[in-house]
Amino acid sequence: MTPLRSLPAFAIAAMLSSPAAAQEITVGLTMGATGPGASLGIHYKNAFQLMPKTVGGQPVKFIILEDGTDATIAAKNARKLITEDRVDVIMGSVSVPSTTQVAQIATETKVPHIALSPVALPPDKREWVFTVPQPTELMMSAVVEHMKARGVKTVGYIGFSDTWGDLVYNATEKHAGPAGIKIVTNERYARADTSVTGQVLKVIAANPDAVVVGGSGTGGALPHIGLVERGFKGQIYHNHGTVNREFIKVGGKAVEGAIAPTGPLIVTEDLPAANPIKAVSSDFIKRYETTFGEGSRNAFAGYSWDGFLLLDAAVPQAMKKAKPGTPEFRQALRDALENVKNVVGTHGVYTMTPNDHTGLDNRARVLVRVDAGNWRLMN
Repeated sequence: MTPLRSLPAFAIAAMLSSPAAAQEITVGLTMGATGPGASLGIHYKNAFQLMPKTVGGQPVKFIILEDGTDATIAAKNARKLITEDRVDVIMGSVSVPSTTQVAQIATETKVPHIALSPVALPPDKREWVFTVPQPTELMMSAVVEHMKARGVKTVGYIGFSDTWGDLVYNATEKHAGPAGIKIVTNERYARADTSVTGQVLKVIAANPDAVVVGGSGTGGALPHIGLVERGFKGQIYHNHGTVNREFIKVGGKAVEGAIAPTGPLIVTEDLPAANPIKAVSSDFIKRYETTFGEGSRNAFAGYSWDGFLLLDAAVPQAMKKAKPGTPEFRQALRDALENVKNVVGTHGVYTMTPNDHTGLDNRARVLVRVDAGNWRLMN
């Protein structure tokens, strides 16, 4: 390689001013590490302590703001990050209501958004939004398949009274009908509620064969505990927003036997050696548990890591077209994210297209059960 000092001055200037020269990428994050979503948000945020100092070969700066799992604050954070900090890309938040607010602002201001939770917007409103977690329909289809195999004919539903509760209900309903399963209740509760006795009694009165809980994190344990205390003997299913250690700590023995879909990260050791996700997940688990303790792995930190991997794959292509800190770079980064192919993450293999801004398939889901106080892969 020719040393810089031997090059003419005009050549050095040209190199330093080219789009590929090292220029800092600014990433803005709004996170809910406090509030009702803290049991998820802490893990999302923890992962950023492990991030490299470069992304796509460029220096990277992360600006992290706290939103308390409050959609209104998340929206304010998003506007500040975009208008005042002039971030090149925005990530977050940790709940569907908050993330949906961020997605709308990102779309309005034409800033690429890597969503770390599902987004309650139709596909035609997600031009600037790329969602890391598995689509709710993909995950709940695995639950319905299990119910059908067990001969379940009726299912009760109890979930959050917000967009996450809606997403889980709608996904379950979409697959249940064709499977010959009837949903007999649609009970709701707020994330901050401390009792769901009335809703649980209505579910039990409907006498369903099984129940689906549309909560997340520790909030998913409340109806499960209530159902068990009231003597419900059927299978209780959850969703991928529930799979963490805190859910089991809060639920204790009551949640033994709970079944939920999740990403391969949770049960990496049980994946075949040839599965490409195994190596990436194993590496991340080692990094995470070295810092935060043995057994601290969780799906939500993995979503943050996968979001970084998507950005890492897209940045080199965007750098060929524009400089960070400009509208042109934001557009180029959006276009590059839309065309990433075979990015292997901790949860799946991402291949984006103009019609698919999640890019995951069935490799991104497994069913797990709470067994002796741990989430374990179901065969």
